[in-house]
Amino acid sequence: MKILITGGRGMLGRTLQQHFNAHEIFVADLPEVDIISPVAVNQSVGSFKPELVIHCAAMTDVDGCESDPESAYKVNALGSAVVAAATARIGARLIAISTDYVFDGMADRPYTEFDPTDPTTVYGASKLAGEAAVRAHCPDHTIIRIAWLYGDTGPSFLRTMLKLGLQEGTPIKVVNDQIGNPTSTDAVAELIERLLDNPVPGLVHGSCEGDASWFEFAREIFKIYGLKRELLPCSTEEFPRPAPRPANSRLDKQVLRMAGMEPMPHWREDLAHFEENA
Repeated sequence: MKILITGGRGMLGRTLQQHFNAHEIFVADLPEVDIISPVAVNQSVGSFKPELVIHCAAMTDVDGCESDPESAYKVNALGSAVVAAATARIGARLIAISTDYVFDGMADRPYTEFDPTDPTTVYGASKLAGEAAVRAHCPDHTIIRIAWLYGDTGPSFLRTMLKLGLQEGTPIKVVNDQIGNPTSTDAVAELIERLLDNPVPGLVHGSCEGDASWFEFAREIFKIYGLKRELLPCSTEEFPRPAPRPANSRLDKQVLRMAGMEPMPHWREDLAHFEENA
């Protein structure tokens, strides 16, 4: 299969390149391909003629989006429209990556694909606009919402904890009142592979099963990697950020269940598998 990956040099994009290395892959990323340029995107898609486009490119700096909303919408909304239109123009299939930030994070249960969205950040609103653009411009699509992503490269909570855990110093304070589903890029890549064989159109949630607070996630990281520095739980108020973080990022994989798909791995098993294969 011929697969074009936007944002192919990012954290998820690099994992997808490795995971699908038996296929013919075209990496569409800066500086060669700017997704907000219809000319550049149409030229890349038109010359490579992929059967599948995996759209990972995004502005994911949540605080940066808050301070520069125009750039956030330019990349996450306009860029998604450009990629979706180019994909539809050649009759290819599109898998687009989205986020839990499309919700307000106030629910007392995991969010299903059928719950109303209500983003409270520019990042979430721009990604929700990107979802709408995919639906409007490419009929053959699957949108995968993910959360609390970590991988081999790029900034992530896992990388931060590993770096801090190897340093000496006072106990590390970690937020204990935000809950989500820690998910590796490997788990997302495996889900995408399963969706190639068993397509599920529309919207699916693709985070791992089980939930944890950031503190519980950090404690498991330290346990698996054998790190000894002390961890202390704290509240969100102790770490104010320009953009509010959702208290509840848990995603219910209702559509995958209804479609008869294998469940996502539990986050603890996923983390242990990630460490073994690092």
